[in-house]
Amino acid sequence: MSLARTLIFALVFSAFVVACSSNTEQPAEVNEVIVSAEEAFFQNISERCGDTYFGDSVFPDDPAHELYGAKLQMTIESCTENEIRIPFQVNENKSRTWILTLSDEGLLFKHDHRHEDGTPDEITNYGGWAAEGGAPTMMSFPADDETAALLPEAATNVWTMELDLTNNQFTYFLERHSQPRYRAVFSLN
Repeated sequence: MSLARTLIFALVFSAFVVACSSNTEQPAEVNEVIVSAEEAFFQNISERCGDTYFGDSVFPDDPAHELYGAKLQMTIESCTENEIRIPFQVNENKSRTWILTLSDEGLLFKHDHRHEDGTPDEITNYGGWAAEGGAPTMMSFPADDETAALLPEAATNVWTMELDLTNNQFTYFLERHSQPRYRAVFSLN
């Protein structure tokens, strides 16, 4: 055997002996917590409970659109272990609330619309479950069957909420038929 091979054999054998003699016992209990993207997203929103943010409609850039130029305000107002309520105010109109509900089934996003007296609007409780592939800072919600029955034209809707922590922004984005329909951006400052 050549000197080089002998040295390599000796090094490999030494590494093997060290590896076998080291303490490889694992702790009796490993408390590993696995958090889903839905849970992480819910937690990231929940951490801002009590905060109010102001924003602008950035799409469509059309003066004829009902939200064009409106003063937008969202308040992460009510947070429990399983539900976050976010009133979304447009100018003086306080009829809209976004609701995120976390359950064993996943994360559900709904729009609650109310009249001034607090009674439900005829068109309310539409939204859907979080789609796979979300992230702790971004979640998309395709329209559910309840939404399709209530608003057939919205059956292809996908709502996306995104926390852009680099730019301190929150974005609410709506697509229909895979085309942009509405986008609002709020400053997290």
